[in-house]
Amino acid sequence: MKSMFGRVLLAGAFAAAAGSAMAQESTNVVDVKSDWSVFTDENPKECWGVTAPKSTAATRDGTEVTVRRGEIQLFVTFRPGAGAAGEVSYTGGYPFAEKSTVTVAIDGTVYELFTDGEWAWPATPDADAQLLAAMKKGAEAVVTARSGRGTQTADTFSLRGFTAAMAEAEKRCQ
Repeated sequence: MKSMFGRVLLAGAFAAAAGSAMAQESTNVVDVKSDWSVFTDENPKECWGVTAPKSTAATRDGTEVTVRRGEIQLFVTFRPGAGAAGEVSYTGGYPFAEKSTVTVAIDGTVYELFTDGEWAWPATPDADAQLLAAMKKGAEAVVTARSGRGTQTADTFSLRGFTAAMAEAEKRCQ
């Protein structure tokens, strides 16, 4: 099992790479599979698939609200040098409420992610594997979270192209 510190460092590296890659042309975009993009980096070797939500919603005390958020992305990462073989991560574009969890609903099954700052991950490699299997079979993932200000968010991500994107990312990081 990876340490929390290791996952936080890994997430920071991906945030920087994906944020700049999503915001501008980048040489490490290697493929696009429907709604998922595949990226690689060689130093250290890492590959990941990423997507942005198709829709977002925010509520506070049951009332729909408008909020400003940073980038909202769902990632799956392969990093052979660090033993990462399909790690799911999510950034909601805001700091999550302390000690809160994020949920991912796919085809009626809910998966729980733990949070740290603006990032969330499954707790174990087994939880990653279960979520990845569901993502490969599902059509969409609805990710719900709570901000430090008490806002509930629901982000809907398409899983169209997910399986092909993961096969491409994994192949490039063997």
